Amino acid sequence: MDAFFASVEQRDNPELRGKPVAVGGSGNRGVIAAASYEARKYGVRSAMPSKIALRKCPQLIFVRTDFKKYKEVSNQIRNIFFEYTDLVEPLSLDEAFLDVTENKINLPSATLIAKQIKKKIKEQTGLTASAGVSFNKFLAKIASDYDKPDGFFTVTPEMAEDFVEKLEIEKFFGVGKVTAEKMHKLHIKNGYDLKQKSLKFLTAHFGKQGTYYYNIARAIDKRKVNPDRLRKSIGAERTFSEDIFNIENIYDRTEQIAETLIERCNKAKTYGKTLTLKVKYSDFKQITRSKTVNYKIKNTDTIMNLTDELFNEVDFSYNSVRLIGLSVTNLDNRQKIQEKTFQLSFKFK
Repeated sequence: MDAFFASVEQRDNPELRGKPVAVGGSGNRGVIAAASYEARKYGVRSAMPSKIALRKCPQLIFVRTDFKKYKEVSNQIRNIFFEYTDLVEPLSLDEAFLDVTENKINLPSATLIAKQIKKKIKEQTGLTASAGVSFNKFLAKIASDYDKPDGFFTVTPEMAEDFVEKLEIEKFFGVGKVTAEKMHKLHIKNGYDLKQKSLKFLTAHFGKQGTYYYNIARAIDKRKVNPDRLRKSIGAERTFSEDIFNIENIYDRTEQIAETLIERCNKAKTYGKTLTLKVKYSDFKQITRSKTVNYKIKNTDTIMNLTDELFNEVDFSYNSVRLIGLSVTNLDNRQKIQEKTFQLSFKFK
């Protein structure tokens, strides 16, 4: 979806249309959850602190997030996907992979299916989507970002090698800002440069991820579209309106976060055996501490007992605290998914 949260707000409020809109908190500690394309022209981006966004765009209009509404629209869009295939792998509320190799309407063209889906989304929700079509997940993801907003782009097998070689390394799916900077230091600026590096070189510098980089430089990605991905973690965190110095206040706020975390675990009907505490100081230095137990963490009291132990490993005299987070991993997912790898094959026209 194109600027999903912001687009939903502009759809529902005509006064916001054509104007720079940011979804998120407007206070000194606020963070942008989504920005309209009008706001993006000024350099406003998601995850940007609100005060920086306002400096870039003084006329920016802030709208509070409404995740319940966004989830309802997301479900509406997902139901459209299911009209064509059950192989839908959501990445977030506004993005998903679809495998249409075999589809419910027996259409032999992936591009025609994508165009139909875009049209239905527009008709039923009033929102625009961008679609990328290709023979594997990596290329489809890159293609979906290639011509936004309201974009459509296809990477065929014949054009894949040249397409990847010319692609800037920052645009590679799975290459973040830090990794891109590291690659630049290794003289890797684009897909062609990446392709020149041996598997031994890439694994030496990037560990197991080096194998992934080696393959995608050659347009190879054998991951299947998996509609039953196992959830790996459940978390909750809070950025405080003011930095906290007092350990008792930190503890009280942590208990509130623990209550939110358990609510989310109960809703997901999933519990973990590893608790991780995240602390971000006022200077943005961040640390994490974890503890694993041999039982399921199923209530707030258990979390706080474990947090007491983790607090002993944290230096709260170092600086004031701006954020506390708690998450559980090592979840008790009962359904185990065995990944089968294969290369998709279908007609493009």
